[in-house]
Amino acid sequence: MIRKLSLAAVAALTLAASGCTTEDRYTAGGAGIGGLGGAAIGAGITGDARGALIGGAIGAGTGAVVGNVVGRSQERPGYCRYSDGNIYRCPAGY
Repeated sequence: MIRKLSLAAVAALTLAASGCTTEDRYTAGGAGIGGLGGAAIGAGITGDARGALIGGAIGAGTGAVVGNVVGRSQERPGYCRYSDGNIYRCPAGY
């Protein structure tokens, strides 16, 4: 019971934190998804909360790196991405 509750708390906090950023949403989203997946795998393999925490930490770190790389590959020189998701050609000088 406690393991499920702690896993749910970690999942809720991770998702809440990933929604607090607009600039690095790929990095935050990757960290959230990786952390949840790592925690689930760690808990499944070891059967205890320590394994879930270690798996979550490793998954979050790996997910953040992958998310950052994916986010950077989405950038296009000469275009600006706004927080509402729209992409426009940047004015001269930007």
